[in-house]
Amino acid sequence: MIRVNGSGEERSAALVNQKQELVHGINDELAKIIQSDLKMADSDIKVKELEKRASGQAFELILSPPSTDAAPDLSISSPKKKECSLEEIQKKLEAAEERRKLHEAEILKQLAEKREHEKEVLQKAIEENNNFSKMAEEKLTSKMETNKEKREAQMAAKLERLREKDKKVEEIRRGKDCDSRTATS
Repeated sequence: MIRVNGSGEERSAALVNQKQELVHGINDELAKIIQSDLKMADSDIKVKELEKRASGQAFELILSPPSTDAAPDLSISSPKKKECSLEEIQKKLEAAEERRKLHEAEILKQLAEKREHEKEVLQKAIEENNNFSKMAEEKLTSKMETNKEKREAQMAAKLERLREKDKKVEEIRRGKDCDSRTATS
């Protein structure tokens, strides 16, 4: 890559010139390749270069007239059908029927395998669902038992506190009754 020093316009002009030189170089190489390919392909084609432009290069291809002395034979004949005997036709029909039956058997086999797979998947899903249900039921039962035990323990604790309060209240009443009896006597 060539570096260009100078003002912006000078740089732009230099870059445009470099681009044009590259394009012309590429176009010249392309023209040489096309000409060599055409010379190798057919000597009846001639390439004439028209003009070079910044956008590309123009060519004119000149084809020489075809020679009339070496005209190829273009008669096309249809392929001849060979005669088939009744036995050959029957054998072909039997072979076709056998292929059809084999194909049907293969399809039925694939369908049976697919159904079997679907049954296995369904059975597995049912088992997983049952296992999940059992696990959930066991977990719920365990949780309910734990909650019941906690509730019973809480109730027993509350009843014990109430009994203690009743005892204290009873003691206080007895103390007041004793005080009031001693005060009245």
